[in-house]
Amino acid sequence: MKQVTELIDLLKLEQLEVNLFRGQSHSVGSGRVFGGQVMAQALSAAMQTVPDDRFVHSLHSYFLLAGDLDIPIVFEVERIRDGGSFTTRRVKAVQHGQAIFHLSASFQLEQEGYEHQMNMPRVSKPDDLPSWEGIAKQFGGILPPNLKRMLDVERPIEFRPVEFINPLAKEKYDPIRHVWMKAKGEIPEDRRLHDLVLAYATDYNLLTTALLPHGLAADFSSLTLASLDHAMWFHRPFRMDEWLLYALDSPSASGARGFTRGKVFTTDGELVASVAQEGLMRPKL
Repeated sequence: MKQVTELIDLLKLEQLEVNLFRGQSHSVGSGRVFGGQVMAQALSAAMQTVPDDRFVHSLHSYFLLAGDLDIPIVFEVERIRDGGSFTTRRVKAVQHGQAIFHLSASFQLEQEGYEHQMNMPRVSKPDDLPSWEGIAKQFGGILPPNLKRMLDVERPIEFRPVEFINPLAKEKYDPIRHVWMKAKGEIPEDRRLHDLVLAYATDYNLLTTALLPHGLAADFSSLTLASLDHAMWFHRPFRMDEWLLYALDSPSASGARGFTRGKVFTTDGELVASVAQEGLMRPKL
């Protein structure tokens, strides 16, 4: 996908019946359905059963089985609750008769209340940094094959990492990183579309942050990596076609699992979303 319009088309879904939707897949070079895609599609299915004046404020999800790129994904929406201020939906994604993904999402009427937030980290601006594509061109054929394959895929999101991680050395780094991200192309004035594209984008960069203290961030070809769960909280409206800072850290790795967190800020320092994920990370058997 070269532009975000292609991603938006992927997230629209085909309605088969009441509470039943079908979506297609696009490869990101891993040989299986990208977790951010199935998560954003499940959220899209839930949104289509929720009144237009309610917006997602949180989601919690589990990745159960690897998705098959060659067949459609069917999304079954369960209407859990329709309250005065909040609406709750549960979504099951199915392939080959089996659930591959579960999502629960809560939607809320816009309401005023108390406000506070953490400060945005001080980092380099995106205009001063190379993109993933720029890094791939700079290092060319000397990159580890798995990293080169990941960087060569055309994506609807542009990523510009703040910290430089030497792809030729097995250095160990603190499990902290910052990445600027922005959709490639303009997104219509529809808050739900911006929420969906952000959900898609937040599955990037998380699990690899947990690899930083182990000298494996550049070449993880000897590992089995997979997202196990993903949670998001949407704090404030934002535009995904403007630069957002993804501030990531990994407080812990244990039991063949890495735990990571992310905070998403606008260029003005407004905290718009928070993310948490645990993923499988172990040597290949």
